[in-house]
Amino acid sequence: MTKLPFFKMSGSGNDFIIIDNRAQIVDETRLTQLITGACRRGMAVGADGLILIEPSDKVDFKWRFFNKDGSIAEMCGNGARCTARFAFLNQIADNKMAFETVAGIVSATVNDDLVKIKMTDPFDFKPDYTISLENETLAVSSINTGVPHVVIPVDDIETVDVVTLGRKIRYHQEFAPAGTNVNFIALQENGLAAIRTYERGVEEETLACGTGTVASALILAHTFQKRSPVKIMTRSGSCLNIYFEIIDGVFKNTCLEGDARVIYQGELWDEAWQ
Repeated sequence: MTKLPFFKMSGSGNDFIIIDNRAQIVDETRLTQLITGACRRGMAVGADGLILIEPSDKVDFKWRFFNKDGSIAEMCGNGARCTARFAFLNQIADNKMAFETVAGIVSATVNDDLVKIKMTDPFDFKPDYTISLENETLAVSSINTGVPHVVIPVDDIETVDVVTLGRKIRYHQEFAPAGTNVNFIALQENGLAAIRTYERGVEEETLACGTGTVASALILAHTFQKRSPVKIMTRSGSCLNIYFEIIDGVFKNTCLEGDARVIYQGELWDEAWQ
């Protein structure tokens, strides 16, 4: 019976299974089965995604990030923060590190359970346009912060039907064939912004989404002239800080800071995911 050592980690409520695969301990022929099986809540560990740490000939290491449905994601901000702390705790890298993702090189600084990552530069910024949705026209903005995101300002964050509306937009022809993540953002009386996110690949609302929080902060900066850093409250109750510069009208040097907590570590048995 194969037993895979792993960490279960949470970044502001986004949770992940992280495995050190530098010695290729994961069977590639059964990888999709491992991901979907291990991420099932109630039947196995349960998680929003699974991360494999692997060797890099460029920087400290590289990752492969998988959504819970087995699909590959180019980037995940909360996953990146958890990965950085995992690498530091397991002596894979120092507290200042860089690692490869599909979206590009991500750098990170670990300070206990607070982790700050420098994101790849956002692109495909498209503010203030409309899409047709059944019998209504919806005002949206979109930007790619490593993965594609739509951002929709709302008056009341509590009354949004995140799953129903998010799923319609996620599969909208405007964003085909890859689809998009969907964020709803509301300014609060205390000066914070609150966010709720429908995540592509998870196919439901999650407690937090790092790249979505970054996307929303940048849209707030554009629409409401919010200055860096922007502080956003996730559904889990944890706050994320987003830092950025605007150089010649373009967003640069974007960073995401927040908690990355170890929930537990253990060994994953075959019977948990087969």
